Amino acid sequence: MLNGYFNIPSPKNEPILNYASGSPERAALQAALAQGRSEVLEIPMVIGGQRIMTESRKPLNPPHDHQHILGYFHEGDEGYVKQAITAALNAKSLWEELSWEHRAAIFLKAADLLAGPYRARINAATMLGQSKNAYQAEIDSACEMIDFLRYNVYFASQIYREQPVSVPGFWNRMEYRPLEGFVFALTPFNFTAIAGNLPTAPALMGNTVVWKPANTQIYAAHVLMEVFMEAGMPDGVINLIFVDGPTAGKAIFAHPEFAGIHFTGSTGVFQHIWATIGANISRYKSYPRIVGETGGKDFVLAHKSAEPIALATALVRGAFEYQGQKCSAASRAYIPDNLWPAVEAEMLAQLKTIKMGGVEDFSNFINAVIDERSFDKITSYIEEAKKSPLVKIISGGGHDKAKGYFIEPTVLLVQDPMYRTMQEEIFGPVLTVYVYQENWFEEALELVDTTSPYSLTGAIFAQDRYAIELASKKLRHSAGNFYINDKPTGAVVGQQPFGGGRASGTNDKAGSVWNLLRWVSPRAIKETFVSPTDYRYPFLQAD
Repeated sequence: MLNGYFNIPSPKNEPILNYASGSPERAALQAALAQGRSEVLEIPMVIGGQRIMTESRKPLNPPHDHQHILGYFHEGDEGYVKQAITAALNAKSLWEELSWEHRAAIFLKAADLLAGPYRARINAATMLGQSKNAYQAEIDSACEMIDFLRYNVYFASQIYREQPVSVPGFWNRMEYRPLEGFVFALTPFNFTAIAGNLPTAPALMGNTVVWKPANTQIYAAHVLMEVFMEAGMPDGVINLIFVDGPTAGKAIFAHPEFAGIHFTGSTGVFQHIWATIGANISRYKSYPRIVGETGGKDFVLAHKSAEPIALATALVRGAFEYQGQKCSAASRAYIPDNLWPAVEAEMLAQLKTIKMGGVEDFSNFINAVIDERSFDKITSYIEEAKKSPLVKIISGGGHDKAKGYFIEPTVLLVQDPMYRTMQEEIFGPVLTVYVYQENWFEEALELVDTTSPYSLTGAIFAQDRYAIELASKKLRHSAGNFYINDKPTGAVVGQQPFGGGRASGTNDKAGSVWNLLRWVSPRAIKETFVSPTDYRYPFLQAD
């Protein structure tokens, strides 16, 4: 057996390609898009390394062209969930005994595969399956996923090096064991990188995983699974299943070897999962780790000293990139009345230049929302706002689902700061603005903090440093990721660990040491070199 302390390649954030006209990356991506449009894939589950086809085939359609079929995924039932659990448990012993540097090497290789030969393919899959434009796909499915893999390896090495002090005669060591049992990764549609990180982070630390992606993200999840397998991930370490949520939950949350869940999704679903785990707590061999990032009602607060054009740009980008389908998307804004005329004019000018359509046309900034259910929910808010005397639609409001699920970027101006769209998560291209009197900044701070149950991201725009400090203090618990003079989206792995509190999740900070620590169970070891041979301590001696 060979041993050594191994230095990890120093991670750096993957450079973002710009896909400018005439660039080689643009040509490669366009070719991958054409390839994806031209074929119809059969996408299997992967359980214990075996590709599983079933009799139940469900179509995958681009949200911006819902009559086109990209492929079919093979749906499973409860029996396949149990099969995946068994496969994970069968693979566990060999995987957790594998030297950590060999686990690390697999995921470092996966990162290089995504950075090189798979880059165009994973981006095209995300664009077609989730209706992301080229730039949004690049920063998500390529760069962020690569960053998660490389930085997580680096963070794991830091954890393993963290050891207790020892004193003469004793040697104290800390062993970072994987959890006892299997981990369930339940992943969302909106970020391919999140969908890939949720199973791989626990796996890196020696756990085996059952992975259920959202149906609307399966097209890209299939490509990620191919990457992991090509990188050398052993059979059964990550098991990819396509089942509905209640079916998965019935088998997983009743199993005594359930060790933890890594989740991103809605607050309601997460709270239901938490309650289910609590109701079943006596079944489990250990207390399961519950790690979740959920909803947001993310804010932008401007002080009267803010720079109007920068503020307007942040609102347009923060609210409408990827159709507002980011947990961190700017959804409510508080603007002082001295700035509002300039901010409104600049926003309207920028919004007039935005094009909306399919992802294959690189000039489209806005694409489709993910599916009909989402379309119907978002447009119900818009239609209700149109009828309210307390709301003025200053931009957008149109929508059409004949060919794709298209909703115009919509800006609502409300008179009531507690209006429904200031409080509830919409998860679409809708920004609600409340204009306050310029000298009522402290009252605005109170509104920001108390209007919504969420606490994911938020931003303050100001040139007055006293105002920035005041906002930072008053809004301490209002956002897990807080931005000063920037939009509240775009957290970068290794730079801004991501997660929020309150109704937004457990704040375990994806892309950080703190998240990886949740997937290990430390064991403290004390070794005594010369053991005592007499029970008597010196104080027992007679005077």
